[in-house]
Amino acid sequence: MFRQLQHIDSAFRHIRAFSLVFLVACTVVSSLSLYHSYRQVQAAQERIYILAGGKALEAFSAGRKENIPVEARDHVRSFHEYFFTLDPDEKVIEANIGRALYMADGSARRAYDNLRESGYFTGLISANVSQDITVDSVQLDIGRYPYPFRCYARQRLTRASSVVTRSLITEGFLRSVSRSDNNPHGFLIERWMTLENRDLSSKSR
Repeated sequence: MFRQLQHIDSAFRHIRAFSLVFLVACTVVSSLSLYHSYRQVQAAQERIYILAGGKALEAFSAGRKENIPVEARDHVRSFHEYFFTLDPDEKVIEANIGRALYMADGSARRAYDNLRESGYFTGLISANVSQDITVDSVQLDIGRYPYPFRCYARQRLTRASSVVTRSLITEGFLRSVSRSDNNPHGFLIERWMTLENRDLSSKSR
């Protein structure tokens, strides 16, 4: 009878040990499964498919820090294109300048007010002058904040009898702000100023 009880006790200990090992193994397997599932969901969220011409093209999302240089340069380029691309039409001028002013602080507003008070825009309209700009390069220092930049561009003024090409160099700083429809890059140009704006060449039409 005593030996039988010993066998039962031994069997109970074996079953308990086996149950504990099985429970630990199940916990480890479940934890690993949850971890890998989470990683898979994260990877899937970073994968975007764009349908172009009937073909699915894969794109990948990236963090804000990885895109700062690209987005900052494009912000500066877009601002200059809006501010300096003008046609002899008051509504076009107001629309383009309006878009540009969303992307910069009061320094851009002061530059616009100075041009308007000097009669620059009225002169464009009365003389039927079209103005466009080509941004050659944007130098950016992301090692400092706000990010200082310098923009090198060429302006072209198309008149009835001539085409004038001008050199334009500006500089300023970029501060991070909330993204919006009017400011999709999430940057604001501060302390913007023109360093150079001189004629390079003039050709007859």
